[in-house]
Amino acid sequence: MSGTPTNRGSVLAIWALFTANAISMVGNVLAFVAIPWFVLQTTGSAAQTGITGFFSALAAVVAGFFGGTIVDRLGFKRMSIGADIASAGAFSLIPLLYATIGLQFWQLLVLVFLGNLLDAPGTTAREALIPDLAHLAGMSLERASAGIQSVERGSRLVGAPLAGVLIAFIGTSKVLWLDAISFLVSAVIVLFAVPAQRVPKAALLPSRYLDELKLGLGFILREPLILAIVGIVLVTNFLDAPLGGVIYPVYAQQFFGSAVDLGLIIGASGGGALVGAILFAAFGHHFSRRAIFFSGFALVALHLWVLALFPFLPIILAAQSISGLAAGPLNPIISTIEYERVPIELRGRVFGAITAGAYVAIPLGVLLGGYVLEWFDIRLVLAAIGLCYLLTVVLGFLHPATRSMDVRPVTADAPHRP
Repeated sequence: MSGTPTNRGSVLAIWALFTANAISMVGNVLAFVAIPWFVLQTTGSAAQTGITGFFSALAAVVAGFFGGTIVDRLGFKRMSIGADIASAGAFSLIPLLYATIGLQFWQLLVLVFLGNLLDAPGTTAREALIPDLAHLAGMSLERASAGIQSVERGSRLVGAPLAGVLIAFIGTSKVLWLDAISFLVSAVIVLFAVPAQRVPKAALLPSRYLDELKLGLGFILREPLILAIVGIVLVTNFLDAPLGGVIYPVYAQQFFGSAVDLGLIIGASGGGALVGAILFAAFGHHFSRRAIFFSGFALVALHLWVLALFPFLPIILAAQSISGLAAGPLNPIISTIEYERVPIELRGRVFGAITAGAYVAIPLGVLLGGYVLEWFDIRLVLAAIGLCYLLTVVLGFLHPATRSMDVRPVTADAPHRP
């Protein structure tokens, strides 16, 4: 770190980072709900909604592969600020063009791509700040990981219903203005309240960009557990991808007819996930990570069958809440394993590569989801996704590498656990 802040200062710094992340992610959720609804309203096409989701997810994959190395080169704090400013600029152009000269569909795709391009490196940068801030603040890695993930889940809980209400009362384009403003507020908080990270001198030696990229990928390939987790998340993300980007908007429009109901469906999942992450932060260290991880994924799979069989809003909201509760600990477990095994000088490129590996199938999943809904009944699609999801969970549980999820290695440069 730049200097040695007091323990109280470190506590304030990590909470400032949580706050900045919360504001930025609420804005992300506003766009996540508003953009697919906007496309459905203006085109009536699930396929075009899927295409929009494809470009959004493609940006995350591209940024994950190439942005991680940039994170290490620029520094975690500078990358976080720069990513928020760039995203604010791109998303503000959507309502600006729509309100002035008009917005063509191809222009929307370009702006969605650009708006999401630096989102993954920005998130990677903020996550890379966590381990040492947590150490200085006297916070365990499990609690810090659960904290950052609680922010994400809580943002969905707040942002999704808020988006539905705002769309109904002020319109989609004005919601996107709020999204752009949220990025700017996040950048200001990180600029003034979060200290920069001091990276070991050896990590600052100049080298070729591709060599640094290969170094991050090579680390993942040498770590069987991380590689197995990336594989599991890759497949489940492919199956999840059509849900938020296509299936939930179409489902809400087909059965309920309102963006408010769409916001409630997504928000219920976020609320359950927030509770799950908080419970993991408080009690997770007493239980097997592996047991929590795979039982959580199994419950997520089962809730898709509930959606397929019972399109009744109270039942759907209950299923979404339970699914979110089960999913809440998943990302904190993954983040904790990463923090324990990845040295500081590789965090940006390794975390970025992990994100890209997990996201690489999402664009295809969203795109296919849009076209599949043109051909098949939505309930049949949900049931099929649930079956594939459950099969993936079983195969992942049987994978030998996942048996080491409860092993807690100590590396020379990892932050010590209090």
